[in-house]
Amino acid sequence: MKINFIYLFVFLILFRISLKANVLRTDTITLLEWNVENLFDCRHDTLKNDIEFLPTSIRHWTYYRYRHKLDQIAKTIIAAGEWNPPTLVALCEVENDSVLVALTRYSALAEQGYRYVMTHSPDQRGINVALLYQRDHFKLIESKSIKIEPFNHYKPTRDILHVTGLVTLKDTLDIFIVHAPSRAGGVLETQPYRMKCMEILKGHVDSVMLNRQKPNVIVTGDFNDFPDSPSIRKILQVKIPGPDNSDMTLYHLLAQKVKKDKTGTYKYKGEWNLLDHLIVNSNLIDPKNSIYTNEQMTEIIRLPFLMTDDTTYNGYRPLRTYYGMKYEGGYSDHLPLRLKLIIQN
Repeated sequence: MKINFIYLFVFLILFRISLKANVLRTDTITLLEWNVENLFDCRHDTLKNDIEFLPTSIRHWTYYRYRHKLDQIAKTIIAAGEWNPPTLVALCEVENDSVLVALTRYSALAEQGYRYVMTHSPDQRGINVALLYQRDHFKLIESKSIKIEPFNHYKPTRDILHVTGLVTLKDTLDIFIVHAPSRAGGVLETQPYRMKCMEILKGHVDSVMLNRQKPNVIVTGDFNDFPDSPSIRKILQVKIPGPDNSDMTLYHLLAQKVKKDKTGTYKYKGEWNLLDHLIVNSNLIDPKNSIYTNEQMTEIIRLPFLMTDDTTYNGYRPLRTYYGMKYEGGYSDHLPLRLKLIIQN
């Protein structure tokens, strides 16, 4: 009898510990965003203006340089994941399926189980955006391209990629990846195009937040604008997280940190600027939500090998693939962003 009582006592203790462990058990997944600076293959696409990135071009974009760049990107993705490679990798400035197949299957990423989805945009140079994802942690439901119809005299731009997937058996995550029209030609002259792009994006994001029972939305990419630019502040109506967050509002996870630290993802004429953004809806910054993040779990990745001395303007700058027309053999003119998401089971 006494032995049975001891067994029962031990069982109850273990059962209680098990329950407590289940309540407290959490997982972390990581999203990386990165403009990888002109990831072109070495072959000519007759439907695109990619002449600049061919072996016979003025840039001498050879197969060796292309393979070297793939290795650099793979190395950075793995290093940025710290203990584990990122579950999700949002990429800007990738040319086509060929470069993504090479990156996911024939580089150091080959053993990480990445699959990808991407846009096939009308951009004249053939530039697209893509999402790499690990199927063990992100179950793809749907991906679609959102067209940005050109207007006035502007050239066709990149589509927005909208990807929907499950991060748990019940929790849906909607990711929008943007590469907005560039500032080439002047900031004010090109601003209407970026604002038009954000109007279209806002409509799709609002639709998700209205129609999902429990929306979890991430908007990321290269916006070619700053947190206080009209396209982001007025059109997307992005705000800073606070004590009272509205259900239909988007929140910027880096704006305050970047303003305080005077840093960014892109350095232009000695000034750091934040052109790449991590924006989420209110659900994702609610610690009671089964998926959540916050400003402290978001950062610019400044790995030492991504940087080089800025001999013109002092300090440091990103080690680029090309600095103007000069081949540097580096990584990108942008620094990556990292966002960690806590999954509470």
